[in-house]
Amino acid sequence: MLLDTGGAGPQLGTQAPMVLCDLTQSWSPTGGGGVGTYMMAKRDYVLAHTPHTLLQIVPGPADKLVVNGRHIWAEVGANPVRNSPHYRFILRTGVVRELLARYRPAIVESLCPWVLPWTAIHHRRAFRETALVAGYSTDFPNAHVFRVAQKLFGTTIGRGFQWLSYGYAEVTYREFDWVYTLSEDIRAVLARRKILRTSVLPLGADISQFHPARRDPGYRAELGLPGDGPLLIYAGRLDNEKRAQTVIDMFRHLPPALGAALVLIGDGQRRPDMMAAAADLPIAFPGFITDRAQIARALASADIYVSGMADETFGISIVEAQASGLPVVGVASGAMIDRVPEGLGLLGPVDDAVAMARNVERVWASGARTMGAAAHVHAQQFSWDSSFERLFGEIYPQALAHAALRARTSRRAADRAYAAALAAG
Repeated sequence: MLLDTGGAGPQLGTQAPMVLCDLTQSWSPTGGGGVGTYMMAKRDYVLAHTPHTLLQIVPGPADKLVVNGRHIWAEVGANPVRNSPHYRFILRTGVVRELLARYRPAIVESLCPWVLPWTAIHHRRAFRETALVAGYSTDFPNAHVFRVAQKLFGTTIGRGFQWLSYGYAEVTYREFDWVYTLSEDIRAVLARRKILRTSVLPLGADISQFHPARRDPGYRAELGLPGDGPLLIYAGRLDNEKRAQTVIDMFRHLPPALGAALVLIGDGQRRPDMMAAAADLPIAFPGFITDRAQIARALASADIYVSGMADETFGISIVEAQASGLPVVGVASGAMIDRVPEGLGLLGPVDDAVAMARNVERVWASGARTMGAAAHVHAQQFSWDSSFERLFGEIYPQALAHAALRARTSRRAADRAYAAALAAG
């Protein structure tokens, strides 16, 4: 049930044109990532299905503003992130505040946890009618902070950093009018921190583009890959967080007689090291592919999707692979457990390359094409249209309702304080 706004505040249901804003550090034109995929899909949906204007603010090499009808693309000059050169980190929050003040979005959607959520909060304090929505797409205190701190300082200190990060998350996300997660498990994590204005937003894939019909029998030969066994494929960043190295380690444990080959689509800090380590193996590294149609062709032309990623929060790339007709061999951790039910692939222990190799053999022997056909049917429940119908039909109205209630309550409290001050002389 939606909150009662008492008639105050803008309403999405009226389809009155509004300015909406996406705000994130998690953008790279060459790094891929789920946030980037989400933003481009949202842009297409807003322009095709709503009267609204969409302002998207991301980091870039220099300040840039491109206005294309109802789509406004703003890059804020920022330095590259150390050890992750494809990403940049905005520290010039004054520029972001100027953009927000200039366009006055009715809703600001924050898509990352660091710095920019508080930029949005400070903007809302100046423009109280603004509704704030946060996408808590990654349980960052556990998946990022603890993992890195544990590696650097050990488990005890790592838990300390994790505890501090959850404290930061609690203070930050209580400021938002509404927060969405990508799973019920993460929603429960927020509930334990008394962050209660939450919903689950399943993401999607372009199921019309990612389809088995995109299969190209000549794709393997085009990459110069030998063999007539399974063509394995991975699409995503090639870095430590994604555990992409596990896939190469897995490949070394496959029997040569299987005739397998592997395609690793993407870029990242580990790509040069991984290419050197795989120089003697039938593995292709096409790099980052910007053309989504070419990614769809690559996936449909493979036989099995492989991933060692243990911290998937939803798994857009997994759904795209399934929509393309591929079974999945992955790890029993994170969102992959939900994305790969029984009969659509096999999941093994995290960082166990040997177990992953055996699962590839089992899937191939049991009929990968049949399993992939079932995966294609399973993926039809996920579409960007259904995702954004929920965002615009449920989550945004909840945020607008709470923002209107908050602004009205604050005004009344201010009026009472002013009256009391007058009465006191």
